[in-house]
Amino acid sequence: MSDPNPGTDAANAAMRRYWNEVAGPRWVERAEIQEARNIEVAQILLREAHATAGERVLDVGCGPGATALPLAAAVGPSGHVTGVDIAEPMLGLLRRRIAERGIANLTSLLADAQTHAFTPASFDLLTSRFGVMFFADHLAAFRNLGGALRPGGRLCMAVWAGIADNVHWRIPFEIAVRHVGPPKPQPPHAPGPMALRNPDYVRGVLSGAGFTGTGIGPPRFQVIGNSAAGEAEHAGILGPSGRLLDEKEADEATRRSVVQETEAAFAAQFGGEGTIRLPGTFLLLQAQRPS
Repeated sequence: MSDPNPGTDAANAAMRRYWNEVAGPRWVERAEIQEARNIEVAQILLREAHATAGERVLDVGCGPGATALPLAAAVGPSGHVTGVDIAEPMLGLLRRRIAERGIANLTSLLADAQTHAFTPASFDLLTSRFGVMFFADHLAAFRNLGGALRPGGRLCMAVWAGIADNVHWRIPFEIAVRHVGPPKPQPPHAPGPMALRNPDYVRGVLSGAGFTGTGIGPPRFQVIGNSAAGEAEHAGILGPSGRLLDEKEADEATRRSVVQETEAAFAAQFGGEGTIRLPGTFLLLQAQRPS
């Protein structure tokens, strides 16, 4: 399926490069840590999605399978899960996990879910844990995904709330800005972790894409870090602070300073020894395709 908007093609190409060459490899190196950090989000999403035996599920931006794997267990041998992602490194890890565990009802798909020609009305449930904020054109993406959902099928997805509601981002980002300056201005819904942080915007996208019964809840959860040092190191690589340091091409000395100051700030507020819990917020999106 081609996209008539060349600007969209360019933006998707940028995200493809970023997730295959920068963020994807970093994520894979830290997959177990990253999945443990956001385990509460996965648990809430899986509980609210209500996947049942025999259902067909499309997990968008599935990565190495934090939700796709338990979804496959939930739908059982009579059901099937397709995990779609734009990042080959992350799907490579998912494929290894599928092979190691002998899972027969989970398929990985390397594709851009905004434009991929899914079989119409072939899924009962659309899910995503932090995988749909990176589309160049959210309306086009959700229209495409909606077409893959059977009439009466449902959507249940988690997207990030704003940086002010997520201290694991806010603290290191503010420190990074002091060192390297603010990021280049971007459109309010440009592809990125917080592109869908505005509930009114999301309602408009889902309505425009043909979904009904939209519900948007702001669940609070805790990011679970193994230590203040570990969370600080993570923030220097991924998330808004890591992206800002990449954008500014910060040298190693600057990166070390940001990480050290972040560790001190986390330790002062949340404790410096052992596991730390950082309060966060995401938006739980729920909607249906009309019957």
